[in-house]
Amino acid sequence: MDHGVEHGPRDFPPQHLDPRVILSKVVDAGVNAVMVKRGVARLTWDVWGGRTSLVLKVTGKTELRPEAERNLQSPTAEVEDAVALDADAVAYTVYWGSQYEDQMLRTFREVAGSCEVYGLPVLMLAYPRGPTIKSRTDVEIVRYASRAGAEVGADLIKTHYTGSRETFSEVVKACPVPVMLSGGEKAETPRDFFQVVKNVMDAGAAGAVVGRNVFQSEDPVSMMKAILKIVHEGASVDDAEKTIKKQ
Repeated sequence: MDHGVEHGPRDFPPQHLDPRVILSKVVDAGVNAVMVKRGVARLTWDVWGGRTSLVLKVTGKTELRPEAERNLQSPTAEVEDAVALDADAVAYTVYWGSQYEDQMLRTFREVAGSCEVYGLPVLMLAYPRGPTIKSRTDVEIVRYASRAGAEVGADLIKTHYTGSRETFSEVVKACPVPVMLSGGEKAETPRDFFQVVKNVMDAGAAGAVVGRNVFQSEDPVSMMKAILKIVHEGASVDDAEKTIKKQ
């Protein structure tokens, strides 16, 4: 839930503009971890502290930046901030293929080195993005970015869905560390998103990192519980949909 920096408050429906409200809901639903920026983590410690894990996002960029420079993620926190907040992991974005790839990799090297000292795993958001990237979801491009992330020291990878179980399995096979789904934009229906989660789990993924498909939902608690059933219990899409209807 770093969308307040990445996209601004427009991503949040009025009832979830206050991060305390939506974080309380997903924590109550049993989410395994929350991924937020330093400021929100500090403001909501009493909501998630001791109840779920924190993944501190230490990079970001805004859409207020000139468009030509939006392929760069800048540092927004230090690994020491993650330690002070008792985080369980650090998250860092690299736009593979960006004209700023070198700059992001130099900073990632420093972050990964500090995380190693403190014993914190690094989740890389390995996103293909740049002037030479014709499709951010092409399987060859996504598996390249995911493999590159593992090669430079990421402990886990979060990346784009490639359109099918078969193609996402190629991403998983090419990456020697666990791969997780990037939830992306809100799907047309909950069932559509459940099918994506089911496909990636069947492809061998380690889980799903979901924002908009939960906090833009009319019932984020039920949505989160349904996703958890697919990820942890191997539930079918039909069973996940029943979870929504039962609430």
